[in-house]
Amino acid sequence: MANVIITGCSRGIGYELANLFARAGHKVLALSRNEKPIRDLNHKNINSFSFDITDDISLKKVSDFIKAHWKEVDVLIHNAGLLVNKPFLETTAEMFENVYSVNVFGVAALSRTVIPFMSGKGHVVTISSMGGVQGSSKFPGLAAYSSSKGAVITLTELLAEEFKETGPSFNVLALGAVQTEMLEEAFPGYKAPVTASQMASYIMDFALTGQQLYNGKLLQVSKSTP
Repeated sequence: MANVIITGCSRGIGYELANLFARAGHKVLALSRNEKPIRDLNHKNINSFSFDITDDISLKKVSDFIKAHWKEVDVLIHNAGLLVNKPFLETTAEMFENVYSVNVFGVAALSRTVIPFMSGKGHVVTISSMGGVQGSSKFPGLAAYSSSKGAVITLTELLAEEFKETGPSFNVLALGAVQTEMLEEAFPGYKAPVTASQMASYIMDFALTGQQLYNGKLLQVSKSTP
């Protein structure tokens, strides 16, 4: 059974992922600013605490937990995300910075914290978006969000190259539209073709086995093209 760290677990895909991994017998550290939804699951395989990916104290809590309870991490899933939907000229520098702090800098910081505890067989999976893929359909209002999701695609490729001799493996999944609370907030009334539970099931399988076939790769997980 794997030791799995997942961010963004208070709702949507992250919540479903934590539940799926735990029910399958894996040990989960479920991280989110709001830990109540996960805590209310009251599952013996899930540990959680309030976590801010942009905060150094929160990052230290993660390393302290690993040292005290696990010693080693098998899977790290970067699922936390911040989305701002505003016309570009109304998107302030502070808004841009907040999005990048979570979606890019936070991914880098948590990776830096967890990688020393991962073996060569470990797998780091980052959840990106089709909006961050060159040549895919783009949506007005998502300049900060989609560009940040493009940044973590390149970051994944770079980390895979840097750690290719020792591991762990790094891959990134660019998701199409998934019916989550974040999607509803950004695009009220839009109905996605895939549920959070369906996508979580795919991500769990990929996180556990994808490193056997992929490293430094972007996989587009979407029913539409481009």
